[in-house]
Amino acid sequence: MSIEEFDYVVVGGGSAGCVVASRLSEDPRVTVCLLEAGSADSSVFIHAPAGVVAMLPIPYKNWAFKTVPQKGLNGRRGYQPRGKVLGGSSSTNAMLYVRGNRWDYDHWASLGNRGWSYEDVLPYFKRAEANETHGNCSYHGSSGPLNVAELRSPSALNKAFLGAAAMKGVPNVADYNGAEQFGSFMYQVTQKNGERCSAAKGYITPHLARPNLCVKTNALSSRIDFEGRRACGVTYTAAGAEKQVRARREVILSSGAFGSPQLLMLSGIGPGAALQRMGIPVIGDLQGVGENLQDHIDHVQSYRARSDSPTVGLSLRGGLKVARAIPEWKKHRTGLVTTNYAESGAFVRSSPSVSVPDLQMVFVVALVDDHSRKVHLGHGYSCHIEVLRPHSRGNVRLASRDPRAAPLIDPKFLDDQRDLDLLVKGVQLQMDILEASPFDPYRGKMLYPVDRNDSAAIAEDIRNRADTQYHPVGTCKMGVASDPAAVVDERLRVHGVEGLRVVDASIMPTLCGGNTNAPTIMIGEKAADMIRADMRA
Repeated sequence: MSIEEFDYVVVGGGSAGCVVASRLSEDPRVTVCLLEAGSADSSVFIHAPAGVVAMLPIPYKNWAFKTVPQKGLNGRRGYQPRGKVLGGSSSTNAMLYVRGNRWDYDHWASLGNRGWSYEDVLPYFKRAEANETHGNCSYHGSSGPLNVAELRSPSALNKAFLGAAAMKGVPNVADYNGAEQFGSFMYQVTQKNGERCSAAKGYITPHLARPNLCVKTNALSSRIDFEGRRACGVTYTAAGAEKQVRARREVILSSGAFGSPQLLMLSGIGPGAALQRMGIPVIGDLQGVGENLQDHIDHVQSYRARSDSPTVGLSLRGGLKVARAIPEWKKHRTGLVTTNYAESGAFVRSSPSVSVPDLQMVFVVALVDDHSRKVHLGHGYSCHIEVLRPHSRGNVRLASRDPRAAPLIDPKFLDDQRDLDLLVKGVQLQMDILEASPFDPYRGKMLYPVDRNDSAAIAEDIRNRADTQYHPVGTCKMGVASDPAAVVDERLRVHGVEGLRVVDASIMPTLCGGNTNAPTIMIGEKAADMIRADMRA
């Protein structure tokens, strides 16, 4: 077997793994190996924003997972796309830069996770960021690796959304990542010069020449290796051969909310009885591994529009727009190819008594139906509404001892009635906005008509069509050692073993109120600081 040795081995070249590998390798005395199961991020469909591949129902740069049948979704299997490429889902997502609410991080700290309050994590958001509009202020950074920009060529249709939201009591807010989250806005996006700025592009690509950084793509990790109770390396497969990398100091697991618990369990860290039944020797009996899965349950409503509307669609007129847009993007990095489709949105409260926004809206300048698995000719626009802090809790379990086999993913969507009740209210609030007069010049028929005042019909429509907003977290929960569900401590070290950390969205004890990419990058920044501090100590 081929064996190499490094100080640190990072498993997973996604949003957090790219950050950790980059930051640790800033020290030339430290050697770092980054293992990524997917390929390099060289595709134009990644770098051209309109080529966004996250929602494509094909396994292109995409793990394209499915859930087990969901009782709350009338027995349907949900879709769970995850980036299978350097940069992970930051290379395939819709590029929305959203941090969540101050309350989320203060809540993490209140659960016993010292150092994770909003004031504690804000410096890491700022360190990561180069914000073209709001940079170098008390809330934003101006010189970080992750470029954050305004859309270069947004659709005029966003004015209708922002105007309608204001009419319905949701005012425009200048910076939803700043002092006030509540309101409507144009989304800030992780783009630079009209191209995607992924974690790979910001943190890894500029540093591939570092002699102390080794990036291995198409390298599927099959287990973490242990000497006693200390992680000492990783076994992986590349080009059909099994290989091993040894870690002199630490193994850092950054494979996401599905991949990290899967690899822990394959390596003997997880619910002991379940591992024994699968014939996996138990190294650490941690009941919380794979539990506490949370995800934003999301419902989409779509309206048809004329082909001459400022929308993206499948028509002769739409095809001509795209044909003209490609040379414009190649020459100027402007125009239709710079769209992320999900251009504007809002954070709203389900009632005046709610102090922190509990619903998020994402307005899309195209027809959206079942993650693009259902394609419609013609033009239109859509809007997502999602429950920001769901009460339902699911799990991730092993389907097989084969690391190539997808895990069993069970989000248990709408398992808690409170999630359905809140989403029904959200749909009604969304319809109030979409039916307001600013949309009158554009609005055609609803793709799936429903009576705004018929709560039962809305609930059934949700069960028939709702699904993920692509934000799974929590399956390697951060918490104190006395918490039986906790997998890692406040410094992200796996309880009960040595030399092993988890650094990705799976460590979130609760789902934050917004998209999860920016918080995951923040987690990577903070973890790198903790790892370096522990090394010095």
